[in-house]
Amino acid sequence: MEIAKMKNARGDRAFSFLVYLYLSAILIVVLYPVMFILSSSFSAKEAVTAGEVVLFPVGFSLEGYQAVFDEPEFLNAFLRSVGYTGVGTFINVVITILAAYPLARKDLKGRGPIMLLFAFTMFFSGGLIPTYLVVKGAGLLNSPWALWLPAALSIWNMIITRTYFQSTIPHELLEAAQMDGCSDYYFLWKIVLPLSAPIIAVISLFYAVEHWNQYFNAMLYLSKPNLYPLQLVLRDILVRSQLTTDFMGETADSAKMLGLAELLKYCLIVVSTLPMMIIYPFVQRFFVKGVMIGALKG
Repeated sequence: MEIAKMKNARGDRAFSFLVYLYLSAILIVVLYPVMFILSSSFSAKEAVTAGEVVLFPVGFSLEGYQAVFDEPEFLNAFLRSVGYTGVGTFINVVITILAAYPLARKDLKGRGPIMLLFAFTMFFSGGLIPTYLVVKGAGLLNSPWALWLPAALSIWNMIITRTYFQSTIPHELLEAAQMDGCSDYYFLWKIVLPLSAPIIAVISLFYAVEHWNQYFNAMLYLSKPNLYPLQLVLRDILVRSQLTTDFMGETADSAKMLGLAELLKYCLIVVSTLPMMIIYPFVQRFFVKGVMIGALKG
């Protein structure tokens, strides 16, 4: 019996060692590109062009960030993106909750067919041109609403939220509240929402990341530079730097501009992703709980 226990203990230790070894390898694979981009953004442009950056910055320099922050439209675009993200996320969360909660109620008649209609749109859509014509016909071109309304509801996030409501808000709680004279609106506001902080944090993060990284829709629906979000402005900075090197020919100045263009790629990645990386730790504690309960149960 003791021998069997010793063998099991050795097997458990060997298994744990292999698991930690595998996870460490995955961590290195995932973490190294992030470290490389961050180190390259703080390196001298000559080192970046020559491929000398491996893990740590070579010839510490802030030239790339200075070039980004010196862009006249950078601060305005950053503030616009913050506004687009904040308002858009609020609209998304409100509409998602208003769609998910009724579908989670057992007393909603026809919720099965309604859910099928929602799910249908996950697999079939009108396409790019019809969507553009709808946005244009609604008079939303060159308006922030062109970024908010077409993406006002994610069916996947709505399904996760609905499943969370079904799994964590018992029907008996609703019946008890109704016996005390609680209306549906009051029950949703005072009972459901306070108990749903994890899933609200999760879908808020999903929507916020989507709005912050919004690029294609902005390029389609916005033609006025004073409405461009940060991603479009950063793209213009990168395109201009590359065009400059193409037209300068084989000169010393061209080599410098080429190095700056390479450096800008890494700086722009850091600038565009840093805000979401700062926000993520604050919602991470809700993330696993909200996603697991919303996705696996019901």
